[in-house]
Amino acid sequence: MDPVTQVALGASIGGAVLGRRLGRKAVLIGGALAALPDLDVLIDYGDAVANVTEHRGFSHSLFVLAGLATALALLAERFAPPRDVSLRRWWAFFGLCLLTHPLLDALTTYGTQLWWPLDVRPTAWPIVFIIDPLYSLLLLAGVGVALVTGKARRGPTWGLALASAYLVFAFGAKQLVEQRLEPVLAERGLQDAPRLVQPTPFNTLLWRATVVEGDRHLEALVGVLDGDEPPLVETYRRGAELEEAALASERGRRLDWFAGPFLRYEVREFDGRATLVATDLRLGFPGFHPFAFTLASRDGDGWRPVTASVQLEGASRRDREALTRLGRRILAPLPALCTSDFVAEEWRLEVPAMC
Repeated sequence: MDPVTQVALGASIGGAVLGRRLGRKAVLIGGALAALPDLDVLIDYGDAVANVTEHRGFSHSLFVLAGLATALALLAERFAPPRDVSLRRWWAFFGLCLLTHPLLDALTTYGTQLWWPLDVRPTAWPIVFIIDPLYSLLLLAGVGVALVTGKARRGPTWGLALASAYLVFAFGAKQLVEQRLEPVLAERGLQDAPRLVQPTPFNTLLWRATVVEGDRHLEALVGVLDGDEPPLVETYRRGAELEEAALASERGRRLDWFAGPFLRYEVREFDGRATLVATDLRLGFPGFHPFAFTLASRDGDGWRPVTASVQLEGASRRDREALTRLGRRILAPLPALCTSDFVAEEWRLEVPAMC
C-alpha cells in the first residue's frame, strides 16, 4: 500500500495497543515504525529489474521484522520510562506495528517477499488496490481523533475496526466476482488456466481479471453491481514466441520469478537497436502498464543480454479519459467499457462485438 496508509495503519495499531498508557506518543511511534519497511526504496541495486524485484524484499520479511520487534521489545522493557508495561505488551506493540505492514502489502498485486530469505515467489492475495482512499480515510479519521483530542485509544481502535470490516467486504466482493467469472472461463476451457483477479484503481466494486493461456492473455472487467450481466472477455497476443529468448537472460528469469506467467514480450526500438522488452501485465491497466523492462538487444540472429536493464516509460495517452470511464463503469455494466479501447491494435486478437 502507499506510505500514507501504512503510517496510518501503524499509528492506529500503536494507539489501540498502548494509547491508554502512552497517549499520543503511542500513535506517533506506531506510525514511525510502520514506515520503516519501505525505506528499502532508498537502495539502488543498479538495475531496473533488480530495483523492482528486490522491493518488498528483506525489509518486508516476517522473519526479519519479528526479530526486530523482539529486540525493540526487550530494549523497551529494560530502558523505557513506563515501568508497568509488560514484555508481552511491548512485543504486541512493536510486532503488530511492524508485521502488519508487509501483510497489508500482500493484499495488493505487486507481490511481497514475506518469507525472505526462503527462495519462494512473492506473496500476493490482491483484494485492495495499492491506493484505496476509503480504507485510508477510515484509518486517518481515527488517528486524527487521537491526535486532536489526546484520547489515543478509542479513535484508532474504531478506525481499525472499520478498516478491517472494509477488507472483509473486499474479500467477499472478490469471491462474488470470481463466481461470476467461472462459467465464462469454463465455457472456453480455461477454468484451470493461470488467472489474476484484482480490483481496478481506487475501489473494490469493479474488478479486472487477467487469464493467461499460451500465446494469449484474456482480460475482463467484472463489477459487483453487474447483476446477471455476463462479463465481456477480450483476447490479446502475449508474444510468447519471445519467451524462450527472454528466459535465457538472468533478468528475464528474475522477472518470471517475480511476475510469471503474467508477462508480455515484444521487440521495440531502443537506443537505435531492436530490443527485447518484457512488460508486467499485472500492474497498471491494459494500455497503461508502467513496468516494462529491456532484457536483450538483437545480435545477428540471436539476442545479447543488456548490461543493465532499463525501465521504459509506459503509455500515458488518454489516462484521464480511462479513469473517468472506469469510474462510470463501476456503477453499471452498460454501456460497456472495453480494455481494447486503450490497447494498441497490433496486440488485439479477439474483441467482442459490443466493443
